[in-house]
Amino acid sequence: MQENETSTKTQQAYQQLRNDILSVRLRPGAPLKLKALLEDYDFGWTPLREALSRLEAEKLVTASSNRGFAVAPVSQGELEDLTQARMVIEVPLLLEAMKHGDNDWEAAIVTTHYRLSRCSIVTTDATETAIDEWEERHTAFHNALLSAATSDWLKHFYTTIWHQLRRHHRFLSLAPTIRAAALLDEAGQRACTALEDAMGLAHHTELMNAVLNRDTEQARKLMSEHIGYTLDVYLQSECSIK
Repeated sequence: MQENETSTKTQQAYQQLRNDILSVRLRPGAPLKLKALLEDYDFGWTPLREALSRLEAEKLVTASSNRGFAVAPVSQGELEDLTQARMVIEVPLLLEAMKHGDNDWEAAIVTTHYRLSRCSIVTTDATETAIDEWEERHTAFHNALLSAATSDWLKHFYTTIWHQLRRHHRFLSLAPTIRAAALLDEAGQRACTALEDAMGLAHHTELMNAVLNRDTEQARKLMSEHIGYTLDVYLQSECSIK
């Protein structure tokens, strides 16, 4: 196999495995047996091993001499740590973007907010397709908010944190809350309400307006609240299914 072809195969294997890990199609903690992966993904040994090594460097995969590769686990402690890290990174990025943003930046925020407004949330449509669409548009909205910031390193750290939070949210918050809502009891309804607050449009609209009005204190307050929603949904869903 030529070097360029190997590199392309490795990139394909990396992207496909990474997407399946972030979307929790490969569940946290699940073993990644090379033979099974070869059959499921139809990649060669070399591209697969190189892809797994890259994912290990991103802390999406773990490796040990005794157990081989596995999807990185998730936990409440790590969710709390990631939430704090996001707070430290995203709020300064937002304030920096508000300082430097121009007309094109404002237009991108309005456009991505409109696209987000056209999505169903999981309390009305819990299909995987609907969840994927909401996540894509929600990510685009937040990226638009921060796009005028000038710190490349902070943006890099933000992207890393965001990807880890995505799978924590899906596994620890989203799926348990959907199950809890099905119980139709008071605790399940609280979890469902917390999820609606986190995913609903109202808070995103308030945040957009504060940012476009260059209201620094309000934008800081709303973004801090918004960042805390994922952890709140997890805590509410945990209480409701115990």
